[in-house]
Amino acid sequence: MLNPELAGAIVSVVIADDHAIIRDAICDLLLSSPEEEHPRYEVIATAENGLETVAAVKSHRPDLLILDIAMPLGTGAEILHDLRRWSPHTRIAVFTGIASAGILAGVVEAGADGLFSKATPPGALVAKLPLLLSGGRYVAPEFTELIRLGQQSGTLTERERQVLNRLVAGRSNREIAAELYISPKTVEKHRASVMSKLEAHSVVQLMARALSEGLIDPAPGAMG
Repeated sequence: MLNPELAGAIVSVVIADDHAIIRDAICDLLLSSPEEEHPRYEVIATAENGLETVAAVKSHRPDLLILDIAMPLGTGAEILHDLRRWSPHTRIAVFTGIASAGILAGVVEAGADGLFSKATPPGALVAKLPLLLSGGRYVAPEFTELIRLGQQSGTLTERERQVLNRLVAGRSNREIAAELYISPKTVEKHRASVMSKLEAHSVVQLMARALSEGLIDPAPGAMG
């Protein structure tokens, strides 16, 4: 792997966002970064959904992926697990407008190296990329506070979030078990834990609590 701490080092980049205007803006910022202060970025691929992102990372094994986690065909922490499997050395900077403590905590736990808010200028993301490329991690201050508050209220585990999203989408325990490669008995265990943590006594109440606390991943229909 390259040493990105060296000014002018070439960094291969994949940009994944379902909005072309954001992809183009980030690309322009990377290409205009002064080489004396930053590595030289080479955008080798872009993607507009989760499937394209996984394919691009699998094919190119980039040094850096700038990722939106609310795209069609791949959302939340689940896509990060796939990306880490295919290219464990790729540094991942998540650039998102999501403000759910549960989803953000899951993204950090799943291995995102950086977590940036779309409410801040893209230039703030670019300024922190050398830190990520040199092995550091960064979470935007506003997200740090959200995650802290979420942890205090009993954040769901990644597996519990996966089960929750499928319950809300109408999956049966057997269907969830098949999708997650676990037993129906394990699904029931996670289901009971989720309902306990959210103090819900029915699936309808569970859905209402999950929506109110922002625990349902965007575009749940994209889970297949």
